[in-house]
Amino acid sequence: MSKLSSDGLREAISQIKTNSETKKRKFTETVELQIGLKNYDPQKDKRFSGSVRLPHIPRPKMRVCMLGDAQHVEEAEKMGLDYMDVESLKKLNKNKKLVKKLAKKYHAFLASEAVIKQIPRLLGPGLNKAGKFPTLVSHQESLEAKLNETKAMVKFQLKKVLCMGVAVGNLAMEEKQIFQNVQLSVNFLVSLLKKNWQNVRSLNLKSTMGKAIRIY
Repeated sequence: MSKLSSDGLREAISQIKTNSETKKRKFTETVELQIGLKNYDPQKDKRFSGSVRLPHIPRPKMRVCMLGDAQHVEEAEKMGLDYMDVESLKKLNKNKKLVKKLAKKYHAFLASEAVIKQIPRLLGPGLNKAGKFPTLVSHQESLEAKLNETKAMVKFQLKKVLCMGVAVGNLAMEEKQIFQNVQLSVNFLVSLLKKNWQNVRSLNLKSTMGKAIRIY
């Protein structure tokens, strides 16, 4: 059962929206969920990792790159989606610095079936180490739908510290959409934790330029 107060969450989202209205930015601010954990030892306890698809896309302008075969490269070009073909990947020559730079440039990668098998040989372990190994896209599914699905995925990954932040919305969304995204994200996070809510120290919401508001 969720221990998150629905009224408190609605109030926090409304406050974030109101605060943003007082100082309009030239870009759409992202809404981030900040998580603090307790009674969890990342050295001893099993570190967790999991992804959940949210009902509303939190980062519509998220940078995604298609690592494609000829057909997917053509589709990506028509959509205005960044892409690289096998020849472009070969030019990186498994150079660790160049692969690291590529991983840093994009939030996520998509790859054709023919290309994904070659990633370790072409790029080495760089994308995997960065937690950005490409998502497979087959020719039987819509590239646009897969792109939107990728933009709506939120990944929770516990590393060496007991705090993390994930994008759960943006200020162009309706308040109820942000509310749904936050609820789903929190419930999924809690399901990953060893002792569920007993491992949650604090939850805060904030917009890119706004102050953090505690919701738990």
